[in-house]
Amino acid sequence: MSEELLVRHCSPTLAGLKTGNLFSYNVESIALLKNKIEYMNNMLNSKGVYVCLLRLCGKRALIYVFRPSKLKRDLSGREARALLNKNGYSGESLYGYINHLSERICKCSEFPHEIGLFLGYPIEDIKGFIDNKGKNCKCVGCWKVYNNEFEAKKTFAKYKKCTDIYCKKLNEGLSIMRLTIVA
Repeated sequence: MSEELLVRHCSPTLAGLKTGNLFSYNVESIALLKNKIEYMNNMLNSKGVYVCLLRLCGKRALIYVFRPSKLKRDLSGREARALLNKNGYSGESLYGYINHLSERICKCSEFPHEIGLFLGYPIEDIKGFIDNKGKNCKCVGCWKVYNNEFEAKKTFAKYKKCTDIYCKKLNEGLSIMRLTIVA
């Protein structure tokens, strides 16, 4: 797992614009993966960004990069709590919620729909996705949009611009530490 991979897949989170991002990673060895996650956490935790392994399946790892402060806020709303409770999450800690999500990802044949809460997607769009079984959306970008298409498209453009700028800055020699915003 390299700085380039984190920047390419997680720039909006590194910039403080988004709660979290996911990406898949080819694993050379579990020990090396754990060392890389520990290294990234040692570097990024002081900036409010955390990296964790959500799933390991063969040689593929699913990595979750997130901001606990934003995640705590996103999961504290009444509708978010109701969705979590409906899916077996209880009054757990933030990391208890992440562990439960990891278990659900490993058990389910598809991503559990509440994963959108962990990525900062609007609750209306998460509920719309569930109610419509993934069909009949207004548009598709980082997620399927069922509510405010105009705002979602603005957000998608902002995330893309952020990623483009961060990739360019990393290629120009700026480190991930310099690129990551304290938020």
